[in-house]
Amino acid sequence: MSRSLIVNADDFGQSAGVNLGVARAHERGIVTSASLMVRFPAAVEAAAYAHEHQALSVGLHIDLGEWRYEDGARSPIYEVLAEGADEVAAEVERQLGAFRSLVGSDPTHVDSHQHVHHQEPLHSIAVELAGRLGIPLRSFTSLLRYDNSFHNWEAITVEGLLSIIAGIPPGVTELGCHPGLGADLESSYLHEREREVEALCDPRVRAAIAVEGIELRSFRNAFA
Repeated sequence: MSRSLIVNADDFGQSAGVNLGVARAHERGIVTSASLMVRFPAAVEAAAYAHEHQALSVGLHIDLGEWRYEDGARSPIYEVLAEGADEVAAEVERQLGAFRSLVGSDPTHVDSHQHVHHQEPLHSIAVELAGRLGIPLRSFTSLLRYDNSFHNWEAITVEGLLSIIAGIPPGVTELGCHPGLGADLESSYLHEREREVEALCDPRVRAAIAVEGIELRSFRNAFA
C-alpha cells in the first residue's frame, strides 16, 4: 500500500507573521494545505495569498478561543463567547460564512484551534458540518491518520522531522504544523513557529520524502 502525506499548517490568517511562515513553508518547503482562522484581520491577506497559490488547499480552522497551559492550569488568552450547543453552532456557521466570503469556495477540510472539536458540543457540530460538505474532519475521518508529533518541542528540528517522515505508515497521513515568522501574536507557542519554518524548508526533508517513496498531497487530491 502506498504512503501519502498531507502537510497542513494551522492558524493561517491569525497574524501577518503566521501568514509569512505558511507562505514560505509552502513555496520553499513541504506544506501543501492550511487551515484558515477567519476572525482575525490577517485572514484577508491569507485568503488573497490562497487565491494566488491554488496549489495550497485551504480548510476552516474553527476558532472558539485559545488557552495557555502552565503548571497544570488553563488560562485564556482570548475566548469566543459561545456557550451552549445552539450558540456554538451559530458561531461555526458565522465562521463558515466568513470563510466562503474570503476564499470564494467551501473549505477543503475542517479542524479546530487547539483541537476543541474533540469535545462537545463542538464535536457533534463539526461532524455534521464535515458530513454536510463532504470534507475530512481531523482525527475523525476514516482512511486519514492525523500526526501531531511535530508539535512537540523535541521534534522541532530537521532530525525530528526526518524521523517522523521515516515512520509514516501506509495510507494517507496528515502531518500538522504551525509555521510562523516574526513572533507577532500572543500565544504560548510562539518562537517554536520559526523553528518549524526552518525544518519544513530544509532540502533534506523533501529529499527524504522522495527517498521514502512518499507522495506529497493536499486535501484536494488526498484520495485521488
